[in-house]
Amino acid sequence: MTAEPGVHTARPQDSRPALTADTRDTGVDAAVAAARRVIAALLAAGDAPGADLGRVASTLHEVADHLDEHAPPLKERLVTMWAGEGVTRHDPVTGPENAIAPPLVLRGKDDGSVTATTTLGLPYQGPPGYVHGGVSALLLDHTLGVANHWGGPSGMTAELTLRYHRPTPLFEPLTVTGRQTSVDGRKIRTVGAITAAGKVCVSAEGLFIAVQPERPR
Repeated sequence: MTAEPGVHTARPQDSRPALTADTRDTGVDAAVAAARRVIAALLAAGDAPGADLGRVASTLHEVADHLDEHAPPLKERLVTMWAGEGVTRHDPVTGPENAIAPPLVLRGKDDGSVTATTTLGLPYQGPPGYVHGGVSALLLDHTLGVANHWGGPSGMTAELTLRYHRPTPLFEPLTVTGRQTSVDGRKIRTVGAITAAGKVCVSAEGLFIAVQPERPR
């Protein structure tokens, strides 16, 4: 797709791609969902008396040993990660195979923008009761990239400028949005925001370059 400088033209509806993978109730997705519970529960428990964290640690090491034993060679795994749905299954923002992903479920809109609603808990805390600023940057960088994939040509992040308007709360619904605004040759500009209760917490402006790295094979 091409566009005049400074002009955004959304892709035709019938050519738009899926943005995030459906989470399955079995296999790696189910195991990762359990791992997310463990991460959150460990942070909630801390060194609480009676939690028997020594036993917990031993059990978790046994699980990790079992997975290491059955994991394919890294080179082979990288190929399968990027096959088919590719990044939508393993990335750290939307990936159902990644335990550090919330995961964000991004939906495309007819106006060319993308949006998701999520609630973040203790694993994403920075200041007391609020989301870490680096986590906000991660969510917005990915969302802007997905907005490019949805709305027009996509590429890799060259610049990401963030403005933190107010602390982003934990334990409250957050809306994350992105929208491609212009395409000028290989330069793609995109904007986005994280809002809570209708108020902007973080806004972002991104410059992307229309180049794609080669997939492992």
